[in-house]
Amino acid sequence: MGKNMCFVLMAAILPVACHVEEKAGNKREFNTKYEGVYAERIAFPIGGLGTGMFCVEGTGAISNMSLRHRPEVFHEPTVFAALHLKNIENGTKVLEGPVPDRKKFGMPHSALGGGGTWGLPRFETSSFHARFPFAEIELKDRALPVKVKITAWNPFIPTDADHSSLPVGGFEYQFTNTGNTELEAIFSYNARNFMHVGGKGNSYIRSFENGFVLCQTGDENEPFHEGEFAVFTDRPETVVNHNWFRGAWFDPLTICWNDISSGMMPANKEREPGAPGASLFVPVRIGPGETQSVRLYMSWYVPYSHLRIGGEPRNDTDLPDGPAPVAGAERRYDYDNTGSGNYRPWYSSKFGSADEVAAYWLQNYAELKRKTELFTNAFYAGSLPAEVMEAVAANLTILKSPTVFRQFDGRMWNWEGCGDTWGSCHGSCTHVWNYAQAVPHLFPEMERTLRETEFFVSQDKKGHQAFRTNLPIRPVIHDFHSAADGQLGGIMKVYREWRICGDDAWLRMIYPAVKQSMDYCIATWDPDRIGAVEEPHHNTYDIEFWGPNGMINSFYSGALQAVSLMGCALGEEVSGYESLWAKSKEYMESKLFDGEYFIQNIRWKDLKAPDPTKAQSFHTQYTPEAVAILEKEGPKYQYGTGCLSDGVLGSWMSLVCGMPEVIDKDKIRSHLVSVHTYNLKKDLSNHANPQRPTFALGNDGGLLLCSWPKGGKLQLPFVYSDEVWTGIEYQVASHLMFEGEVEKGLDIVRTCRKRYDGSIRNPFNEYECGAWYARAMAAYGLLEGLTGIRYDAVDRTLYIDSRIGNDFTSFISTNTGFGNAGLKDGKPFIDVKYGVIDVKKCVVSGVEATL
Repeated sequence: MGKNMCFVLMAAILPVACHVEEKAGNKREFNTKYEGVYAERIAFPIGGLGTGMFCVEGTGAISNMSLRHRPEVFHEPTVFAALHLKNIENGTKVLEGPVPDRKKFGMPHSALGGGGTWGLPRFETSSFHARFPFAEIELKDRALPVKVKITAWNPFIPTDADHSSLPVGGFEYQFTNTGNTELEAIFSYNARNFMHVGGKGNSYIRSFENGFVLCQTGDENEPFHEGEFAVFTDRPETVVNHNWFRGAWFDPLTICWNDISSGMMPANKEREPGAPGASLFVPVRIGPGETQSVRLYMSWYVPYSHLRIGGEPRNDTDLPDGPAPVAGAERRYDYDNTGSGNYRPWYSSKFGSADEVAAYWLQNYAELKRKTELFTNAFYAGSLPAEVMEAVAANLTILKSPTVFRQFDGRMWNWEGCGDTWGSCHGSCTHVWNYAQAVPHLFPEMERTLRETEFFVSQDKKGHQAFRTNLPIRPVIHDFHSAADGQLGGIMKVYREWRICGDDAWLRMIYPAVKQSMDYCIATWDPDRIGAVEEPHHNTYDIEFWGPNGMINSFYSGALQAVSLMGCALGEEVSGYESLWAKSKEYMESKLFDGEYFIQNIRWKDLKAPDPTKAQSFHTQYTPEAVAILEKEGPKYQYGTGCLSDGVLGSWMSLVCGMPEVIDKDKIRSHLVSVHTYNLKKDLSNHANPQRPTFALGNDGGLLLCSWPKGGKLQLPFVYSDEVWTGIEYQVASHLMFEGEVEKGLDIVRTCRKRYDGSIRNPFNEYECGAWYARAMAAYGLLEGLTGIRYDAVDRTLYIDSRIGNDFTSFISTNTGFGNAGLKDGKPFIDVKYGVIDVKKCVVSGVEATL
């Protein structure tokens, strides 16, 4: 979770207290269309990696317009497409479905903004179907002889991070004449200048071929106000009105609608002072039974920001131990290419203007769509359970949200999630991004930049690794604990990245820093080298655990295994690590397993750390009342004898990082089955949660972070213990699948996705401490959990270890290509759809097999 802990939840994503099945009267099947009540909350992101986004709602409306390097979840600008059918009564409609009920009460956030369009006529019904990254909206109206299909998308091509980082969106409108006579129609797209920033610089609207550009200037002191948004077609017959009627109150939109509904296509000139908005018009003739299409292109360009996060190192000890020994290392540290010292997006290093982005988009649209469709078709060709496909795809939208940044030099930097108007919890937080398994497989190069930042920028000369890095990326102040799960997990992830990319030189380059990190972890948390993390250690619950516990010890075992395996491959001396590796296994199995699940041995009086009342901590004050609890139970915010859902998280990390589990599999399985038995609740009506209940409450189901089935719950257990986090639900489900408990894993996935069915919560925004929360990308681990499919680029080996039978197809993405793999009548196959996957050997369930 994040350092500010976001106690005030975002109103934009708060659920209302009603149950889906009761309200809808019927159930929606997983991975199918969203209609009626199930489309109420949909907001599907359109945008590239680190570009900002806007969302397409279930009705086809545009919202969450967040282009200025921060979320703006309440920004629903006045932008809309419309269709005018000549000589048809009531034949002018906004190309959207009915306004959702949730919008009908209260004043719009902008009295002259998004709500202004809600009163305009629109189609009678709409449905929404997601085939990531494509959103498909169908509109119907019994009174009109036309059906409409809208396809919204932007490029998403695994292994091609650059083309997946373009600030663009595409909309394709298909109109089918269901009548017996030709339809004469006018398509229009209409927008207020939502790039305008009141009282700052100048705003205006200028031309672009077959379209318009909404513009706002910056100035020398505040360049970050600069921004442009282009809307255009590829139809030469397009007519453009660059200047809506200028007037007070609702004059501009009123005259705009008058023009649309009367079939007028005014062509006013560009760059008029105070132009409030613009429209483009495309005349269309549609014969009986025919379908005609209009393609609409969007692109944006916001080259500067006001973001500079984190303090500057105060002494040499805060600095990394020398520059990163990689080609171009000097460029990596040239984070400030403008002199402003603030974050700039990667796309501003590739394009010098909005016109350059627009021209590139127009020229390459067809090819980028073809490649994106290769991904979409390969992904949805999988025969895995529908709830798994839906969960994985839905959480890939996080990569298009303002959670993800990509700075000027191309390196990735991330928030944990999105607040209403701010990034939630900065710095590519290591303990949160541990869970996220999508990027290392889809965009391995981007994931490696996170490792390089952790080990070459955020790690000081002692090996202490800050779990939040500065923006722009640069050395940090080392004045707080490292996160034990984050730093140990990072060591494991270096092993994963090496096996995915197959680059021994990269491993050789980073390994000295990995050893330095491992040595710091041992000296800090296991100074007596007993094989257990016993000194107080910060973790993803924003507190410190005191004493050994299954969660962090499983990370310790995994990291020791990883550093040993990597060292052996490089010919390094690793006997000391191997000895501790064996000790950690023995300690975990003999001293932390209660016969059913792994627990915590709370300790504080016999450690080297200072008294808990004096030890450094975040938001852990000891009042006189808390001191009384300390003397009776030990430090605040522990879990003790509880059954922790994350209790063997490090063991799951070993598996998804391509290593064997260190801990006895029978004990691991017993722990996971206990988590399913005790922590999964199908109805939370009687569950007391004084923390942040809206993640799951009332008659929602969900997997609790912890329970105490045998008693012993502390008066003040760790601060999020009564909550439900989707990222933990997915990692537990995936881990259960790895251990052969497929149905129990699916049970958790189904319970989670029922909460996000569109009626109460947005299916494409699984929130925690912020919207589009990164931890939810643990869902990607479900693919390997079910199939055991993993490609090792070092050995050029395809591994398959199915838990779902001998006939299945799954998606696979590697460092060099993607496609499908699986079993057909028990025989392995791989079908590469893009790039190359050089398979020299195939191993099925531990036995070498022939492809």
